[in-house]
Amino acid sequence: MFEFINSLNMASRFRWRTYKAIVLMVLVAVLMVSVFQRGLVSSGGDIQIERNARMQRETINYWKAKPDNSAETTVAPVYERDIVRTWDITSTNCSINKNVTSTEGFKTLGQNFQQFLLYRHCRYFPMIMNHPEKCSGEVHLLLVIKSIISQHDRREVIRQTWGKEQVIDGKKIKLLFLLGTSTNEVEKANHQKLLEYEDYIYGDILQWDFMDTFFNLTLKETHFLKWFSIYCGNVQYIFKGDDDVFVGVTNILEYLESSKNTKDLFAGDVLFKARPIRKKENKYYIPPTLYNKTQYPPYAGGGGFLMDGPLARRLYVTSETLELFPIDDVFLGMCLEVLKVTPIRHNAFKTFGLLKDKKSKLNNEPCFFKSMIVVHKLLPPKLLEMWRLVHSNLVCTVNHGLMWEVAKDQQQQL
Repeated sequence: MFEFINSLNMASRFRWRTYKAIVLMVLVAVLMVSVFQRGLVSSGGDIQIERNARMQRETINYWKAKPDNSAETTVAPVYERDIVRTWDITSTNCSINKNVTSTEGFKTLGQNFQQFLLYRHCRYFPMIMNHPEKCSGEVHLLLVIKSIISQHDRREVIRQTWGKEQVIDGKKIKLLFLLGTSTNEVEKANHQKLLEYEDYIYGDILQWDFMDTFFNLTLKETHFLKWFSIYCGNVQYIFKGDDDVFVGVTNILEYLESSKNTKDLFAGDVLFKARPIRKKENKYYIPPTLYNKTQYPPYAGGGGFLMDGPLARRLYVTSETLELFPIDDVFLGMCLEVLKVTPIRHNAFKTFGLLKDKKSKLNNEPCFFKSMIVVHKLLPPKLLEMWRLVHSNLVCTVNHGLMWEVAKDQQQQL
């Protein structure tokens, strides 16, 4: 390799430019393949073959000419009268709010909470990647998945399994991923380049210019609600979840059909009378300075929930009236409380894992997954394995032992 580079340095300027372009193209292609293979190597099979073939077809076209998304034509959706029709934030000019440093209890907070309070007023950021065409025409179900820039493998397995865009019984299903920017300053430029290439292939990424941190998940929530209110007047329902969930799309459609007369539909793995966690070592710790009530309003676990389009637009308007809160699913519960909408608890949403007993054989029972809407905490190899089992010639009979185990666990969670 070093001899090759030295020979290039000795070549003419014209040949150097030509070889440099070729080497760059090959390196990027190899890098993309290696990134997408992470977490799926043990799975192998048709998905890997299909993915690699697609990337080989697209690589040359990508480097010849990037697409001009501004030239795309879409069917204009129906918008509500008083809402803007384009993303209206083009730059970020946000400075520290020094006034919060004098508030009671500020100096006792950890650095992460101090940073959150210093910049909590910064809630509007530009879009880096936008796909308004996803909401063109009548869309029955929009699958919206929170992800981070380095988790290419999770997005890939979702695209090829339950997140595949399709039409079922005349009902159009579309897919989007929500991202911020990389938290790795050293690799930030490389990560962004890889994401651009990924979006070139799939065209399903919404990205905003804020850092993808845990506390910024609430920004991701509010920015999506705004985006939806601008572009998605014709979308009937939204499934919103994480990128490590197993989803039964046909089960979602059946549930939505049975709930079509429900106004302000919001369903999931709902927690009632949940208490703020006061242990500092816990990921979800909230200091009394930030929230001094003894209970949260009812909220659905952020791993996966359903809501109807009109309610999503109302949630956006309400979110503008509340101060941001570090936990995104609790913040959404606060918005629902203002709207006087009570979320519906449904046992087919398992966003906090299957059972408390992690050794239970039910955690690997495909017949259980087949009956669920959402199951949380599956990494790509496990998700792919379970997907194939559920969609094989699976024969499920009533197992009273397993049913009793489910019923007992659900009772403990109430």
